[in-house]
Amino acid sequence: MEKKTYSNPPVYLLFYLFTLKIFSTAQIISVRVGVVLDMDGYGNMSFNCISMALSDFYDTHGNYKTKLVLTSRDSREGVIGAAAAALDLLKNVQVQAIIGPMYSGQANFLISLGQKAQVPIITFAATSPSLSSLRTPYFVQATLKDSSQVGPIVAIIQAFGWREVVHIYEDSEFGEGILPFLTDELEKVNVRITYRSIFPPLATDDQIAAELYKLMTMQTRVFVVHMLTSLASRLFTKAKQIGMMSKDYAWIMTDSITNDLHLTNSSVIDSMLGVIGVQPYVPQTKELDDFRIRYKKRFMESNPKALDVDIYGLWAYDSATALAMAAEKAILGNTTYRAANVSRNSTDLEAIGVSISGPELIQALSSITFTGLAGNFLLVNGELQAPPYQIVNIDGPRASGIGYWTKESGIVKELNFISADKNTYSTSKSNLGSTIWPGDQSSPPKGWVVPTNGKKLRVGVPNGFSAFVRVTWNSDNSTKVEGYCIDVFTAVMAALPYGVPYEYISFGTPDHKKAGDYNDLTYQVYLGNYDAVAGDVTIVGNRSQYVDFTLPYTESGISMIVPIRDEERVVSNLARFVLIVWFLVVLILTQSYTASLTSMLTVQKLQPTVTDITVLIKNKDYVGYSDTSFVFGFLKKHFDESQLRPFYSDEHLDELLTKGSGNGGIAAAFQEIPYIKLFLGKYSSNYMMAGPTYKADGFGFVFPLGSPLGPDVSRAILNVTDGQTMEEIERKWFGDKTDNPECNTLRPHKNLGLGSFWGLFLIAGIVGVAALIFYVITFLSENWSVIERSGPESTMWSKIVELLHKFDNKDLRSHTFKELQQSERDYNVFCSGCMGRAMNSPRESDQQSPQHLLLGSPRANGLRSPVYGSPSFNRSSAENATTSQQGESSRRMNREIELADRN
Repeated sequence: MEKKTYSNPPVYLLFYLFTLKIFSTAQIISVRVGVVLDMDGYGNMSFNCISMALSDFYDTHGNYKTKLVLTSRDSREGVIGAAAAALDLLKNVQVQAIIGPMYSGQANFLISLGQKAQVPIITFAATSPSLSSLRTPYFVQATLKDSSQVGPIVAIIQAFGWREVVHIYEDSEFGEGILPFLTDELEKVNVRITYRSIFPPLATDDQIAAELYKLMTMQTRVFVVHMLTSLASRLFTKAKQIGMMSKDYAWIMTDSITNDLHLTNSSVIDSMLGVIGVQPYVPQTKELDDFRIRYKKRFMESNPKALDVDIYGLWAYDSATALAMAAEKAILGNTTYRAANVSRNSTDLEAIGVSISGPELIQALSSITFTGLAGNFLLVNGELQAPPYQIVNIDGPRASGIGYWTKESGIVKELNFISADKNTYSTSKSNLGSTIWPGDQSSPPKGWVVPTNGKKLRVGVPNGFSAFVRVTWNSDNSTKVEGYCIDVFTAVMAALPYGVPYEYISFGTPDHKKAGDYNDLTYQVYLGNYDAVAGDVTIVGNRSQYVDFTLPYTESGISMIVPIRDEERVVSNLARFVLIVWFLVVLILTQSYTASLTSMLTVQKLQPTVTDITVLIKNKDYVGYSDTSFVFGFLKKHFDESQLRPFYSDEHLDELLTKGSGNGGIAAAFQEIPYIKLFLGKYSSNYMMAGPTYKADGFGFVFPLGSPLGPDVSRAILNVTDGQTMEEIERKWFGDKTDNPECNTLRPHKNLGLGSFWGLFLIAGIVGVAALIFYVITFLSENWSVIERSGPESTMWSKIVELLHKFDNKDLRSHTFKELQQSERDYNVFCSGCMGRAMNSPRESDQQSPQHLLLGSPRANGLRSPVYGSPSFNRSSAENATTSQQGESSRRMNREIELADRN
């Protein structure tokens, strides 16, 4: 038994293992997966990666109950072939998922089929962003969309300060897919796509050369190339041949080219020296190195023509791995289709059934996340999330990394996933390594050059007649453009580090009139009629929405011009003295002459008739504005439009201000300060600047939005305004002004000398001479008897002496002496009356004595004087008093006569 027993165990063991294997095999669920690829070099490489992924996965996951079974179809490099292959897989094989296709143009129809059959379509190579617009729950883009690389491309353009680029792409859905995203992101940083160069996918060498020659005639020298490698290789080769891979050129290629550089012929790489490219960052891991070694040993050793693995092969590997994980996670119980309800005459498309397990499979796939060979595999809304990008530079036979770009930090030197600063986004070129540029240059190109087609920069100028811009039309209809702004523009363009040919074009009508205001002029740049505008154009917000301004080359602001009135005051002690002497000597000859003299001796303080805008608003006065200025828009915010009156020249403004608001004119005008200074230079005696100054940004030159010339001109403006050139230009057009018109509120007084009083001396001299002549004639006529006297003693000398004695005697007939004689007689009569009363009535004299009046002391504190009121006062005393009084009167008269003699 034992022996028997011992002889039978191997048979039972073999039977047990065989039964277990059959049971295990019966429990594994096969999940049919279709693969739609162009079975060329790329397709075969991708299919090999998918096969290796499933082999590697199930080798390490032997306990899984599901297993993907691949069924491949050749899409035959076309849209129809891809559609036919997918239709066959859905109808005849009833696959649960399809991996593919390789190109965006093939994907559209497959996405529709997947939506109808509820079968996931997983692409690892169709990168067009436009596929997102066809988004369905059953489409998975397990690759990076082309729009993902827009961020690093724009960052590179920002880093080197380029303001214009040319976009070169192939005429296909793949080529066009990136355009709207690139345009939008460039506009956000004020970079403009000046031209779109489109190449047919099968363009001939002649077609490529013709388009490149066209690009050579243009100003922009920065090119962003987005096309498949086969076409890009021919493009760069031809660009090298015609001289476009030289100094002043900059080329940026998208990852569709960069990803395949390892497959590109060395001669093509040589023609791409200096090109910058971007590509998704792939971590260099042990697993990746091991996979590459195994792939080469398995496929490339036996087939030397087989292609090496690229990023798309890695994404194909990761896509197959993710689908295998999702199939196990979904616990697929039924892998069949539900039959479609169709008629006998239905098409093959209508006969496609609906996958029963499709919804569970796509839901499971959307939640799968792991670290694959290409990096982190994470789907968000059916799209693979972008990793950092590596920036590379072709500096020889290969591409070298010069930096990285991340969504959070921008351009960085090294990747730091642990402590990356997510609050700082950098576009600094200092974070990039050493770079070689086309022409083997070490310095980056400025990105544009003067066009080689002989065209000059078309510079529009206002059709003006002021010192700022003056356009003179010649007999042959040519123009002469000059002025302050023109001289500044000329100096600025001469200060550029390179020559720019340009010509001035007057913004006028055929009959030499203005063609519009300054808003219309600047808009011509936006329309492309002018390349720039040079003139007295103020930088304002609404204009900067469609054009770029340089830095201002003049300061500016808005203020009022108003008439002035004089407020006079004497400020000189000498003037006061002269006035006093004048009044004393002349005794106010006339009121008008005195006022005139006072005006000559004063400093006139100029006062504005209006001091503030609120006064104009309150009085509802009319105000003026230049018909070409933006000031009209400013005034409409404060005044009713009916109160605004335009003026067309300085002379017209003077006329309106002279009339005044009530007589068909204006009470004040609002103008920019440079114009005010120019106006006051002509009419400073009648007007002044008043009120607050409202801020304006000054005059600037106009260029198209994103023009690369704008920043260079702004830097040149700084150099010109900081030097002597600006002062010389201002002196040329505005004169050597030492006084600031806006501060000149004092009118300088006239210096008084002998000549200032010639009128006074003339009048005084005429009156004096006339009086002297009249007096001499009168005197001689009264004393003519002395002149006619004859005799031995009547000599000429004796007559002169006698006349001098008579002239020296007092003229008792004069008005002064007549008044004195009358006063003496009145006084003697008064004294005689008083004397008589004193002798006849002592009591009365005691109360009414004249001595009380003469001596002025009749009483003290209401009591009679002890002297004058005493009974001892007698006649003798009265007589003595009278005698004394008469002596005093005589002495007083003599003093008055002597005073009159002196006068």
